[in-house]
Amino acid sequence: MKIKDIDKENLSFEEIQALDQEYYLNCFGTRLPAVFEYGEGSTLYDREGKAYLDFLAGIAVNILGYGHPAILNAIETQSKKLLHCSNFFYIKSQSFLAKALVENSCGDKAFFCNSGAEANEGAIKLARKYFYAKGKHKYEIITTLNSFHGRTMATLSATGQEKYQKPFEPMPTGFVHVPYNDINAIKKAINYSTCAVMVEPIQGEGGIVEANLDYMKELKELCDKKDILLIFDEVQTGIGRTGKLFGYQHYDIEPDIFTLAKGLGGGIPIGAVVAKDEIASAIEPGDHGTTFGGNPLATSVGLAVLSTIIEDEFLEKVEEKAAFFKGRLLDLKNSYSFIKDIRGKGLMLGLELNSSIEGKDVVLDMLNRGFIINCTGDNTLRFVPPLIIEKQEIERFINGLDQSFSSFGYKGKFNDLGKEK
Repeated sequence: MKIKDIDKENLSFEEIQALDQEYYLNCFGTRLPAVFEYGEGSTLYDREGKAYLDFLAGIAVNILGYGHPAILNAIETQSKKLLHCSNFFYIKSQSFLAKALVENSCGDKAFFCNSGAEANEGAIKLARKYFYAKGKHKYEIITTLNSFHGRTMATLSATGQEKYQKPFEPMPTGFVHVPYNDINAIKKAINYSTCAVMVEPIQGEGGIVEANLDYMKELKELCDKKDILLIFDEVQTGIGRTGKLFGYQHYDIEPDIFTLAKGLGGGIPIGAVVAKDEIASAIEPGDHGTTFGGNPLATSVGLAVLSTIIEDEFLEKVEEKAAFFKGRLLDLKNSYSFIKDIRGKGLMLGLELNSSIEGKDVVLDMLNRGFIINCTGDNTLRFVPPLIIEKQEIERFINGLDQSFSSFGYKGKFNDLGKEK
């Protein structure tokens, strides 16, 4: 079959599914039954024109939704000039994006790569090199159980979930996992080899679990006291997702290193490692690098995304919509006994279900109703919509969720207008 035949407009869903099953290496299990053609705002459309309100946003990636003019303009303008050259040369948009990140964060230097896993890999290398350069044999990194830091071998070893590691053992050494939100466990795990603690402000894949304020403050004090670096994995929480530009800002502390990806490119692959000057200075030419990372296209789009997010009132509007959304989820919690908890910050929220209802069943039912979500952790529905989502769209989603829950044999208290019956 010629490529032009595969790309014909009238290819059916079944034909696409068959091609996928025959030729694509399946890392994702049974995919959800939809093929999307295009998106506008916070809505995706499939091949038949059916609309789906997106509360997953490409797993917290499409923070400006679909077809945002700032992103489209950056892509069009830069793609007509230069997609890629090499990091052997100076790249204007790379320098501008680094400057913008530094000026709006606690960091002093930024390095760009292609993904969250690469960013976390870079942070791990940077922490170890920092102590190596000081003549100290400190290499061990403490991470937390139920964390998720990536799928490269090092970041997989850093991830505190054995189910992801088991098929690829032996894992790289130098990582210790302790319970989340447990400062005493970290104190016990620290030894002469400990160089860093890596933590997510909110565990995304772990079920939208927030770090406690006291835990974070004590952790920062402990790291400073013990000469240990504090690394924040902000791959999912960064770039406005939590209502602040960075998740660490909720705790009034500053990490030594933090990582970004997902939302930074608004759909274009990019990751970043941001570090304090003293730590960044440990890296010398040849210690690290990338072929595609920080290319003109990715950094131009990243700059457009960041510029939009830090505009006046953008984040204030995110926080306002987030408070409304969380309030409506709490209303649902009061209606259904199987809802155990509502968690999260900003537009990174989770609804935990008890064992009487399967999250994966709700995900499929909601898809059939025209809403996109996913299930993470043990049984938590994750909601990470585009940050441009509107209140009326949130209300429509809440009504859809209420109807979905009711369809499983549970009666809620809301009608289509979202008011109590």
